[in-house]
Amino acid sequence: MTRRSVPALAAALAAAMLAGAMLAACAAPRRAPTYPPADTTPAPAGSQTDAARALVIGALTSAGLAAGDPGQPYKPPEGPWFAAAPRTVVQITVPGETAPRFIVLYAFSSSADAASAAADQATYVSRGAGKPYFVLDTRFTIRLLGPVALFFAWSPSNADPRTMDVETALDTIGTAVAIPN
Repeated sequence: MTRRSVPALAAALAAAMLAGAMLAACAAPRRAPTYPPADTTPAPAGSQTDAARALVIGALTSAGLAAGDPGQPYKPPEGPWFAAAPRTVVQITVPGETAPRFIVLYAFSSSADAASAAADQATYVSRGAGKPYFVLDTRFTIRLLGPVALFFAWSPSNADPRTMDVETALDTIGTAVAIPN
C-alpha cells in the first residue's frame, strides 16, 4: 500500500461506519409513549366527579357566573397523570368574553392518587414541559376535592377582568395545591 492510499482507505472506512450507524439508528426500537396518543380522549369520569361538579357549579353560580356542560371538546395541556385520567369538563361563561372558559375535573382511584397527580400537574405547568403552552402571566388553579383534582388556567393579559371571579369562586371549595415558582 502506498502512503496516499492509507488516508483514502481511512476516509472510506469512516464513511462506511457512519453509514452503518445511521442505518442502525433507523432500526432502533421505539419507546412506548409517555402520554396517550394525541387523538385519544380518556373516558368520561361518569359519576366519579358528580359531587365535585355540583360543588364547582354551585360556587360559580353563587359568584354570578353561568356554568354547565361544555358545548365543545376541551383538553388543556396536561402532565401524564392528568392526561390518562377520566375527566369531566365544566364550561363557564364569563360576561364580556367571546369564548367560554373551562374547568376540568379529573377522577382518580384515591385522594392520595389525586394529590400526586395534582402535584405533578402543578410542576408540569410551572416548570416542566407544559410551561411553554401557557403565556407568561397565566394563573393556575389546582384544587383537590377528595379523589378528584380540579384544573383551571387563565391569563389576565388575555381575559376579561371578571375571569378573576372564576378563580375566586373556585378558591372557596376543596384544598389548594401549591404551584411551584
